[in-house]
Amino acid sequence: MNKRILLLVLSIIFAANLWAQEFTAMSYNIRYANENDGENSWSNRKSFLANQLKFYHPDIFGVQEALAEQVYYLEKQLPTYNRIGIGRDGEEKGEFSAVFYDTTKFEMLSNNTFWLSETPDKISKGWDASLNRICTYVLLEDKESGAKIYFFNTHFDHQGDKARINSARLIVEKIKEINTENYPVFLTGDFNLESTSAPIQYVKSFLNDAAESSAEIKLGPSGTYNDFNFSKPVTHRIDYVFYSDLIKVNTYAVLSDNEGGRYASDHLPVFVKVEVR
Repeated sequence: MNKRILLLVLSIIFAANLWAQEFTAMSYNIRYANENDGENSWSNRKSFLANQLKFYHPDIFGVQEALAEQVYYLEKQLPTYNRIGIGRDGEEKGEFSAVFYDTTKFEMLSNNTFWLSETPDKISKGWDASLNRICTYVLLEDKESGAKIYFFNTHFDHQGDKARINSARLIVEKIKEINTENYPVFLTGDFNLESTSAPIQYVKSFLNDAAESSAEIKLGPSGTYNDFNFSKPVTHRIDYVFYSDLIKVNTYAVLSDNEGGRYASDHLPVFVKVEVR
């Protein structure tokens, strides 16, 4: 084999391995534990939800609306995972936008939580938001390859228009500020907004929307918010997985699993299988 052919073969092998690190990720608003939800109360659906997570076994996933008792339950049910994040009212108080990662696959290098407000480093409510809102992030290293990725997870306010556009701007600026090494980035969450809204369009000017990717496999309904109504088509999309250009999405799915005609949450989880450059 002459030198030119050898270089060609080596370049092909190198190119084929550019997308070598494959893993799965998920965003899931699990609906806060409210026993006034009747048959959809947390006590009636938590086992199904935990089994759903066990079945798909995402390597990383972000949850929204999780109260401390729900976080503790998932930690117990998913012993190979570690949980990152605090409540939006500080420590264990209020809803978490927690990140879970599989410790058999990843090592955690750093993490933090900031508030979606004018004072992101302290417990605070931003702009015209009705509630405190947060974003939790973690820097992970793949134990096998050494590849590093950032995973951000958030939950936007459901009422404040100024809060939502400013939250989008803040998160984009924070990602730029934090990710100085230009590692691959995920941003997941319940954004309480349709894809045509200004805040979502702003995020999409910086990151890609997995629902719009050229994934070979796409499954599930177009929407993510089901309102616990199994008889109605799910068309309202407010939950997202965003990703940077260093990530390739192979599978995008909105998971509509049910148990006896009942969903595990009033949101459907968004699941992706990806490769990282």
